[in-house]
Amino acid sequence: MSKQLAYVRTEMLPQQTPPVTSVGMLGWLRGNLFSGWLNTGLTLISLVAIIMVLSAVVPWVLSPTWQATSLTECRGILHELGRDGHFSGACWGVIRDRWVQLFFGFYPADLYWRPILAFLLLAVALAPILFSDKVPAKLLWFSAAFPLLFPWLLWGGAFWGPLLILAGLVLAYLVFLQVSRASSTLPGLIAAVIFAAAWFLWGMGLITGAINYGLGSARMEGTRAALELRVDGLETREAEIDQAIASAQDAVREVMSGEAEAVASGDGAYRALIARAAAPRDRLNTLQSEKALLDEALFSAQSLLGRIEVLKGQEEALPRLKQEAEAARAALPRTVRKIDTDIGLEALKQRILSGEAKVPAEDMAQLDRVLGLETNLRSVILAIDRTYADVAMIGLRPVTSRDFGGMMLSITIGVVAIACSLPLGILLALGRRSDMMIVKYLCVGFIEFIRGVPLITLLFVASTLLNIFMPPDTKFDIILRVLIMVTLFASAYMAEVIRGGLAALPKGQYEGADSLGLNYWQAQRLVIMPQALKISIPGIVSTFIGVFKDTTLVSIIGLLDPLGLSNSIRADANWNGIVWELYGFIALIFFLFCFGMSRYSMYLERKLQTGHR
Repeated sequence: MSKQLAYVRTEMLPQQTPPVTSVGMLGWLRGNLFSGWLNTGLTLISLVAIIMVLSAVVPWVLSPTWQATSLTECRGILHELGRDGHFSGACWGVIRDRWVQLFFGFYPADLYWRPILAFLLLAVALAPILFSDKVPAKLLWFSAAFPLLFPWLLWGGAFWGPLLILAGLVLAYLVFLQVSRASSTLPGLIAAVIFAAAWFLWGMGLITGAINYGLGSARMEGTRAALELRVDGLETREAEIDQAIASAQDAVREVMSGEAEAVASGDGAYRALIARAAAPRDRLNTLQSEKALLDEALFSAQSLLGRIEVLKGQEEALPRLKQEAEAARAALPRTVRKIDTDIGLEALKQRILSGEAKVPAEDMAQLDRVLGLETNLRSVILAIDRTYADVAMIGLRPVTSRDFGGMMLSITIGVVAIACSLPLGILLALGRRSDMMIVKYLCVGFIEFIRGVPLITLLFVASTLLNIFMPPDTKFDIILRVLIMVTLFASAYMAEVIRGGLAALPKGQYEGADSLGLNYWQAQRLVIMPQALKISIPGIVSTFIGVFKDTTLVSIIGLLDPLGLSNSIRADANWNGIVWELYGFIALIFFLFCFGMSRYSMYLERKLQTGHR
């Protein structure tokens, strides 16, 4: 009988360690960088290029010029190290000297705590939204209230401003509920939008005026006495600072009296002289800065005190001015009064000046008199309202938008545009897929129009044309106009990103929601939209990053973002010629923000990953 051969091994071979060249760092290098002659050659070429770039960039970056006070001093420091030439080293002294301006623009130095607090609270408000599994859900109440707190901290003003905005939103929601119950959702939404527009354009102004008049009248005498004491105290402090400034100037002159001798002795003696003069110069600069702030506070107090004194006379003259304006208008010829009823006196005068209409010379003189009286009346009423508002103001000191700038401005625009564009983009995406013809075509028209126009064009429209569509004498802040346009621009792109996520969902998801008996909004909130947003995360974050980087375009319309401020910094004689240091620093800040958003996107994708491998 022949011997039987076994084709299946009956015992296991002992486990062996893998080859050293296939695991660990060597294995990774062999598999990814040196897997063949082509990859090996490309790897070596890339290494040579990287070494050449780093050999030029690293010495330029590692430049000991942090304490320099001008470009000339930077070049002197580098010359002593034997490094001459335009690219011999970076002049980081400009960052040390101007980093505060790059971050805060021209925001008042004594109020820096407000934007710092606003952005710290922004992180707190975002925590329950971005990390819902690690942060208590009760913080969502703070997140809901933060949009009212954020602008109040930055711009200041009376504390009842955010409360009136909240009241307007609550009342608009109640209008939506009432109209929706009486008819349907669409009429309720239209009614709520109309009510909110009327509230924010007219209602808030009327209520604010009533509050200002009531509080201003009650506080007028007490405010006048307090202002008089404040003016006396500020004047006394100003006299003390003037004496201290004179002493500091004498100290600087005493040290610098030996400048000529130090220059003749050599660079070492001159640098020692400059070092000795640094302390009295710093003291002098500090005192001068304090005096500038003191002068501003003194001027503000004296101005308000003077306006209070003038207010009484203006209020006494107000009835007489009204009677004169009404009498002058009544004395106009009947033909002019009829045109006034149709188009208004201002429009009539423009037509006369352009030659489209003609009136007799005596009627033109009367028309000019009426317009002059009414203009004077409006200016008096405006001055009275402003005085009462300043006296009655209980809250934070107002800061005008022209003081905003730097990274604070870019972050403010970016945060508001990102936060508002996502919900608006969701509504536009749903509207574009709606079965209601009017809603669908309105959304399609808006999205296609906005996506077909460059952002810079929209910013020019915001800076020049948007006020035309507002009621007369409406103050429409330039930053608010920019926020509206950037938000609309981002929402159009966001709508298409979310529409792609909605289109990627299988039809069975919609049918499943219907089978559960959910209405449209319940299905969107509980079934459809969570899945669509998860699919759209990469596109949403890419849109966010693009919006944040596009905030630099506001420098074109006169707002001083970091790039706009870099031009003014380079215009300084001390830093004339600085380019790459400023742009590199700004680029680094933007990279950190954008990289952070990108990493959070990856974290969120991993967290929501529900597929099976």
